[in-house]
Amino acid sequence: MGIDTYSPLPLRAVEDVRAALTAGLGFPGDKESFENDVQRALEGPSEAELAAVATVVVDYRGRIRLCQDPDFETAVQEGIDLTMRAKRAVRVERATSPLP
Repeated sequence: MGIDTYSPLPLRAVEDVRAALTAGLGFPGDKESFENDVQRALEGPSEAELAAVATVVVDYRGRIRLCQDPDFETAVQEGIDLTMRAKRAVRVERATSPLP
């Protein structure tokens, strides 16, 4: 049995991110949000356009890679479980502590 490895996509350009989102990678709504964010970035002053578009690409590249990571869902579930345990502990503490 082999080890399951994670190999991220090379997402270096707008078209790379666009293709990944079109293929269904990323979070729900990312494809439309990406297009809107790129358009807003291109509406800025010409000197800032490339930096703004690069920021959008980096942001969505991270989102796509999160969704590709096989451990992502497990990590999210662990965070949810930890939060629920902490909330229960606070409720128990409040219920058992004497009122001031």
